Amino acid sequence: MTFTRRSFLGVAAGAAAVAAVGSPIPALAANKPLTIGFSQVGAESEWRTANTASIKAAAKQAGVNLKFADAQQRQENQVKAIRSFIAQRVDVIAFSPVVETGWDTVLREAKAAKIPVILTDRAVKVSDPSLYVSFIGSDFVEEGRRAGRWLLEYDKQLGGKPLNIVELQGTVGSAPATDRKNGFAEVIAANPKLKIIRSQTGDFTRAKGKEVMEAFLKSEGKNINVLYAHNDDMAIGAIQAIEEAGLKPGKDIVIVSIDGVRGAFQAMVQGKLNVTVECNPLLGPTLMQTAQAVAAGKPVAKRVTIEEGVFPADVAAKVLPTRKY
Repeated sequence: MTFTRRSFLGVAAGAAAVAAVGSPIPALAANKPLTIGFSQVGAESEWRTANTASIKAAAKQAGVNLKFADAQQRQENQVKAIRSFIAQRVDVIAFSPVVETGWDTVLREAKAAKIPVILTDRAVKVSDPSLYVSFIGSDFVEEGRRAGRWLLEYDKQLGGKPLNIVELQGTVGSAPATDRKNGFAEVIAANPKLKIIRSQTGDFTRAKGKEVMEAFLKSEGKNINVLYAHNDDMAIGAIQAIEEAGLKPGKDIVIVSIDGVRGAFQAMVQGKLNVTVECNPLLGPTLMQTAQAVAAGKPVAKRVTIEEGVFPADVAAKVLPTRKY
């Protein structure tokens, strides 16, 4: 199976190239440093840690005054942070929303204060799309589809065997959990021999992934052929549960996950994980570039989608030394 991956600098350049798609925003004062208020979901995974590091490093490099708030995976904390940013009169608000819904009121407050909002990583569902100026992130539905396509191809190589799948979902109500589930289900529907027999949230965390996988193993035992995890951290937690149950992850149970963090590549090198679908967390440079364009009153793309690849276990050893997250 082949994989493709565009460098992040290329992605940033691509973002600039499509920056004429959205609506222009009045320029902010050009004689002061740009101040961005950013609300992060939390620190629930390797991916999120890398995402935070990218944003902080890019802000420092760009000379941006970054006001950073960790929501600890609670929407109410993000709402409080956004209102605090509004009160502080920051130039731009950016955030990675915990869940998709429940943002209309606070985003209307930001719009009334004439503070543009940029979404990173996760999208929102709002009644008025003008409540945010741009979304920067991945196509989560396509990530789910890629995981499903890999599994379809794998099953073909097995001769079309029936496969029972258990699914570790991300945080309930979050865009990646919903979209990765839907994309995967859409693709595997082409093969009625592939069946999801259990599906439960693991909240995108390693500890919860292990706990839920233990429950799957107790209820289904050796009936499980495949684990589909919505992120690598849950998959790594599940690997621990599988080993403690006396089974071999990657062999007795095929493991398909999403993110492409170093921990997943290490697990693939060890033969414990079969494939990871990339979700690039290094969004900092593109966020700073987009925020600067907004502050200058330039039009920006409503959606900037990051191009990513699929990494099966047979390329892990070669690719691992080059991974930046």
